Amino acid sequence: EREREREKREREKKKTLINGGKKPEKGDDQVSVIRTMIKALFMVIFAGILMIWIMSPTNTYRKIWLPKIRAKVNQSTYFGTQGTTLLIFMFPMLSIAVLGSLYLHLGKKGNANPLARKQCLGGWKKPMLVKGPLGIVSGIELSFFFMFMALLIWSLSTYLKNSFATLTPKKAAQIGEHLWEIKLEKAALMIGVVGNICLAFLFFPVARGSSVLGVFGLTSEGSIKYHIWLGHILMTLFTAHGLCYILYWAFTNQISQMIKWAKHDISNLAGEISLLAGLLLWATTFPRIRRKFFELFFYTHYLYILFFLFFIFHVGISYSLISLPAFYLFIVDRFLRLLQSRRLVRLISARLLPCQTLELNFSKSPGLSYNPTSVVFLNVPAISKLQWHPFTVTSNSNLEADKLSVVIKSEGIWSTKLYQMLSSSSPIDRLEVSIEGPYGPTSSHFLMHDMLVMVSGGSGITPFISIIRELIFTSQTLGKKTPRLLLICSFKNSLDLTMLDLILPGTGTPYELSNLQLEVQAYVTREKQPTSDNSKLLRTLWFKPHPTDAPISAILGPNSWLWLGLIISSSFVIFLILIGIIGRYYIYPIDHNTNTVFPYTAKAFLYVLVMCVSIAATASAAVLWNKKRNAMEAKQIGNVEGPTPTTSPGSWYNADRELESLPHQSLAEAISVHYGKRPDLKRILFDCEGSSVGVLACGPKKMRHEVATICSSGLADNLSFESISFSW
Repeated sequence: EREREREKREREKKKTLINGGKKPEKGDDQVSVIRTMIKALFMVIFAGILMIWIMSPTNTYRKIWLPKIRAKVNQSTYFGTQGTTLLIFMFPMLSIAVLGSLYLHLGKKGNANPLARKQCLGGWKKPMLVKGPLGIVSGIELSFFFMFMALLIWSLSTYLKNSFATLTPKKAAQIGEHLWEIKLEKAALMIGVVGNICLAFLFFPVARGSSVLGVFGLTSEGSIKYHIWLGHILMTLFTAHGLCYILYWAFTNQISQMIKWAKHDISNLAGEISLLAGLLLWATTFPRIRRKFFELFFYTHYLYILFFLFFIFHVGISYSLISLPAFYLFIVDRFLRLLQSRRLVRLISARLLPCQTLELNFSKSPGLSYNPTSVVFLNVPAISKLQWHPFTVTSNSNLEADKLSVVIKSEGIWSTKLYQMLSSSSPIDRLEVSIEGPYGPTSSHFLMHDMLVMVSGGSGITPFISIIRELIFTSQTLGKKTPRLLLICSFKNSLDLTMLDLILPGTGTPYELSNLQLEVQAYVTREKQPTSDNSKLLRTLWFKPHPTDAPISAILGPNSWLWLGLIISSSFVIFLILIGIIGRYYIYPIDHNTNTVFPYTAKAFLYVLVMCVSIAATASAAVLWNKKRNAMEAKQIGNVEGPTPTTSPGSWYNADRELESLPHQSLAEAISVHYGKRPDLKRILFDCEGSSVGVLACGPKKMRHEVATICSSGLADNLSFESISFSW
C-alpha cells in the first residue's frame, strides 16, 4: 500500500511539473474523460474496419454476410448497388476522421498530453532495424508491417483457395480452356483484389493535415515512409495483376481484350491506362532517380490523378468505394492547401549567412500556433511556379507571436537559385512567396525526458532550433522545469558555424538563457582551425511588402480541427444527398438497379464529380467564413519597413552589443567548437545521465543510422531514439 501511494504521489508530482506547477483543473479532467470516450469509439470503429478486411476473403463474409446486407441495402432507389460499399467502407472511415478531429480539438483545449504514452511504449519505440530497404524501423512499426503483410498473404491465399476449390478439369473442358489457364485468370483477379487493400491505405500518410494520423501521434512528414512501403507493394501487385491477365489473354487467343472498354463490366483499357500511369510514376520514386532527377520525380507524381481516376473507370464506382475513403480525405486536405496557397504571404526580412544559408522571416497572424519541428512548403514563382519545397520552421509561435521563420541551405538547384537571387549585388525590394502549412506534431513531448540529446549534421540543425526556442519560452515565460539540452552538431567547415546564430531569434526582446541548461558541442570536420571572421559576413535584408501580401494564417485542420471535422462531415452529407437525388431521379429510372443499362463509366464520373463539388463547396465556405477573422487580425499587422542593416542583429561570435549582448554571451559560453574531428557519439550517448534521455537525430542518412544503432544496442536502457528526416 505504501509503495502504491508513493508511486501515485510521484505521478501527481510529474503531472504537476509538466503543467508548470499547476494541478489539473476539474474542467481538464472532464475533457480528458470525453477524449477517452471518443478515442475508445474511434478504436472500436477502426477495429471493426480491420475485421471486415480480415473476413472479406472468407466464404462466411462473401456467401452469408454480404448477401444479407445487399438484400437490404442494394434495393435502395437512391444509392443502388453502391449502398453496401458506402455503408461498410466509406461511412466508417470518414466517421473515424471526424472523431479524430473532435479528439484533437479537445486536446488543444485541455492540458491533456496525447504523447505521454511514449514512456510506456519506450521499448517498442526503439529501433529494431537500422540498415535495409525499410530504413530505420522501430519495434512497433516492424510489428504493424508484419501484421499488414500477414493480412495481404492471408487474403491472397484465402481468395485463391476458395476460387480454386470449385475448379475441376471437367469444368475447364466445358469452358474450352486448360485448367491452368483458368487458374491463371483467377490468380490474376485475386492479386488485383489484394492490391486494392494497399490502395485503401495509400493516401492516409500524404494528407498533411490528417486527423487520423494525429490521433496516433503521427505526422505526415514522419509517415511518408509508410506511403513509400505501400506504394511499392501496391505497384508490385498491380503489375503482376496486369501481366497475368495479358499472359492469360495471349494463351487463350483473346489478346483483343486489351482494348476492351465495356459499358457494363470491367474496362480493361481503363485499367491498362491506370497501370501505365502508375508505372511511370513508380519508376521515378527509386532513391537514385529521385535524388538525381528530382524535378522529373516531382512532376511525374501528378500522374496519381490519372492513376486513380482510370482505376475507378476500370473497376466501377461500386467496387472503388472500398478504397475511396482515404482518397476522399486526401482531396479535402489538398483543396484546403490549394485555398491557402492562392495568396502571396508577407516576407519581412532575410538573414544571409556566409555558408550559403538564409533565414526567411514572414509576418504571421497572431492566432496561428504550431509545435516545434513543424514544416512549411514554399513556392517562389520567380524560380518555379509549380515546385513546392518543405522547410523546417525555426521560429516559435509563443516566443515570436507575429513572425514565422524558415532556414534554407543551398543544397539543390532551387535553393541555390534563391540564395543567389537574394545575395546578388543588386538586392530586390520584394519577393513573391506562397506558403502551405505549417504542418507538424499535434503536441510536443520534450518535457517528458530528463535530458535531450540532439545530433545533427549540416542543415539537420534546423528542427533543433525550433525545439531550443520552445524550451527558451517554456523556461523563461512559463517558468517550467526543462530537460538538460545537449546539441551535437557537425559541420564541414568553419563558415557553417554561423548557423548557430540562428538558435536565437534575430530581433526582439533579449531572451534569458540562464534558466536553460544548454550545451552545444560543435564539430568542424574538414578544418583544423578557423579560417575567417565569420561575424562580419552576416547581413540582413529588409523587404517592402505589397499591400496585397497577407500574413500567414492558420489553415483549417492543423490549427482548427473542429472545422476540419465539420468540412469532412458536411461535405459527405452533401455528397450523399446529391448522389441520392441523381440516383433516384436520373439513374434509377434508366437502370432500375440492374446494372445493365446505365454505363459504368458515366456513373463513376458522376460520383467523382459530385464528390469534388461537395468538397470544394464546403471547404470554400469554411475558408471564407474564417477569412473575416484573419482579415481583422491582419489589420493589426502593418507593413514592416526599415533600413537594411549590414550585419545580422546579433552573433555569438561578437558579444559587444549593449542590448543584445546578454543572450549572445550566454550562447557563446554554452558553445564548444572542436576542429578536425568527428564526435564520438557512442561515448557521448552512453555517458548521458537520467532515467529518460531523448535522442533526436537529423542529418545525413549514415549519421542517423549510427545514432540509431547505438540506441538500439541495448547497452543503455535510458536512451529513447527518434529520427527526423525530410529526405523523401
